[in-house]
Amino acid sequence: MFSQLTDLDLRLIRVFLAIVDAGGVSSAQATLNVGQSTISTQLATLETRLGYRLCERGRGGFRLNARGAQFVDAARKLLDAVDSFGVEARNVGRKLVGTLDIGMIGHTPVSASARISEAIGRFRSRDQSVRFSILVRSPGELEELLLNGRIQIGIGYFWHRVPSLEYTEIFAEEQFAYCAKGHPLFKRAGRVTPAQAAAHEWAWRSYPLPEAENAAPARNVTAVADNMEAVAMLVLSGHHLGYLPGHFAVPFVEQGLLAALNPALMRYRVTFHMVTRARRQRSDIVEAFLDDMKAAHAVKANR
Repeated sequence: MFSQLTDLDLRLIRVFLAIVDAGGVSSAQATLNVGQSTISTQLATLETRLGYRLCERGRGGFRLNARGAQFVDAARKLLDAVDSFGVEARNVGRKLVGTLDIGMIGHTPVSASARISEAIGRFRSRDQSVRFSILVRSPGELEELLLNGRIQIGIGYFWHRVPSLEYTEIFAEEQFAYCAKGHPLFKRAGRVTPAQAAAHEWAWRSYPLPEAENAAPARNVTAVADNMEAVAMLVLSGHHLGYLPGHFAVPFVEQGLLAALNPALMRYRVTFHMVTRARRQRSDIVEAFLDDMKAAHAVKANR
């Protein structure tokens, strides 16, 4: 068992994680640029240093054992901490140093993405050395990640308000009801009444949509999904009607695959927010990025 970590230990741990990511010793050769025998020796050395086996390998293939699976999680945390320390050590004296974890919904409108990119550009012009980590998740997952401290900023649609979080409106999105080319209403698209549409089967979101209460079909919701890609797939089947963001549906409409049922009557507007933990729990990095986001959106709004 390790009594203290050495450079050799860190190197062996990196080799082990490369093997895990590649799915086996032979597959890791290209990543590590060394021969299979060398990799096997390094893996065996790590196991000797630890005092227990991490995996099974051989003709039956590569497979982590229970200890190996736990060690993977611990090793990744260790190397993340080592990398973060390296960044901070190299940039002592800079104003902003660390990591900024941002979570976003998928397929934001082009104009909204441009504002976020502008905010990143503003932030990068500061006296900083910050590593950005951006992931894409569903609205429910973003909220959970915020509450767990896994991300510091969430950008998306949030249908209720958590007292410990702060919400800043940043953009709105128009949603329209669509049908697919194979649907019976396709030939009448553009002039379909809500009553006519209500008689058909619908795909709806699996989470509440207060803004869409008046647009929601009273019955015949036979499919649900937590993201627009899944709703689009259901609508494109020709069996369901469903609401999609106008910007997201454009390519399908241009290809003749989708058509809006009645853009004037069957639509609703969704507001998206930038969400963070309460001010007292925010770092200087988060505060700086929030300032840049607000500035970018203000500039866009005034143009």
